[in-house]
Amino acid sequence: MKRKQSSLLFQPYTLLFISILSVSISSIMIKSSDTPTAVAGMYRLFISVIIMLPFVPWKTLRFSEMNKKDWSTVFLAGLFLGLHFLFWMESLVYTSVASSMVILSLQPLFVMIGSYFMFRERTHILTILCLVSALLGSVIIAWGDIGVSRGALIGDGLSLLGAILVSAYMLAGQKVSRKINTNLYSVIVFFIGGNVMLVYSLINHIPLIEYDSSDWTYFLLLAIIPTICGQYIFNLLLKSIGATTVSVGIIGEPVLAIILAYLFLGETISITQFIGGLMTLLGMGMYFWLRTLNASVSNNN
Repeated sequence: MKRKQSSLLFQPYTLLFISILSVSISSIMIKSSDTPTAVAGMYRLFISVIIMLPFVPWKTLRFSEMNKKDWSTVFLAGLFLGLHFLFWMESLVYTSVASSMVILSLQPLFVMIGSYFMFRERTHILTILCLVSALLGSVIIAWGDIGVSRGALIGDGLSLLGAILVSAYMLAGQKVSRKINTNLYSVIVFFIGGNVMLVYSLINHIPLIEYDSSDWTYFLLLAIIPTICGQYIFNLLLKSIGATTVSVGIIGEPVLAIILAYLFLGETISITQFIGGLMTLLGMGMYFWLRTLNASVSNNN
């Protein structure tokens, strides 16, 4: 019985690692393509919807406990997701990836604050210290590349809005996660998010169809790897481990991205990146260990 409980506790964190790894791979894919990011993001979500449609249990809608307020939350989640992609991608025009990464790493703090007010979730001081350690590691990783200018400040502001929006997306997902099937929820929010980027592309007269076959392969891979194997699993985990823990896991994305860039793009790893990555992994590891320990104590009680 104890072994079964242990495996059930371990499984969500294995899925979380897979999803973070999948999202990390997207940075290499995006760096290797020159297609407009808004169009890539739009097709990334729309293709994911097409792939996932056969697996949506539409019959569950009959027995759904969702009310109008819950459906409004789902709609807002899709809107938040689409706007997050837009603000974050636009921030990279003005600021460095490093600066944007540091600001996005604030996401767990926003989610933790939101979880307290929305779900009355209290966080132990040791857990907060582990989170702070992981955040400091993220800052150290990017410290050498952070620059200050008027353009950078605009980009940092856009990145901050992106971090707030993705935090709101996570919290909205957790709010309805126990009332709606994850496949159905993901298809709806991906479709709404894709439409947000479609509207943006149309307003800015960005071409939608004049792309090479290699670009369409790129859109398909973005849909399968970082979206279905990444964002979808995030949505799946909201029900079992919550938005705060999922967002803490996302802090590890830059560390994995650096390792993947070293392996596949030949980029070097500086001493500050190594130290920062070590701090991030240590903080995350301690955070997840404390969460697993608390869950074990709750199950035993």
